[in-house]
Amino acid sequence: MYDDHEHRMDAAGQFAGHNPHAAAEAFTAIACDQGVDDDTRLSAAEQVAELDPHAAAPACLAIARDRGVGDEVRLSAAIHLAAADPGAAAPACLAIACDGEVGDEVRLCAAEQLAAVDPGAAVPACLAIARDGAVGDEVRHSAAAQLAVLGCSA
Repeated sequence: MYDDHEHRMDAAGQFAGHNPHAAAEAFTAIACDQGVDDDTRLSAAEQVAELDPHAAAPACLAIARDRGVGDEVRLSAAIHLAAADPGAAAPACLAIACDGEVGDEVRLCAAEQLAAVDPGAAVPACLAIARDGAVGDEVRHSAAAQLAVLGCSA
């Protein structure tokens, strides 16, 4: 039995063969819809990235910046964006790395991903982690080490 979100995903998928642009727009609408479950939103963003990598930014950013979405899903959206359109990934990674509500390891992964796509933008992310006393020592040290690699200090 289909729920509304599955129906929307199926309908968007049917567009893909006939009108990839319309399909990308439909998948983006699903990915940006906060009423849709996290996994479906991520799946929709992945579909956008496959259809048109440069159109993936709005879908992936909507998920990465949404504090109501699970940490791992937010990180996955940022990683998909980095693979599809590295230049557009910095805001997604930065939003996760600087969010004190996100788990320590996920924040560090986002900062490391950011360093890979935009080293200059990674500095504030690594600083935020290294200076956050609520973050575990090992992760803080890793962030400080990343800063050293980037040529900065905490």
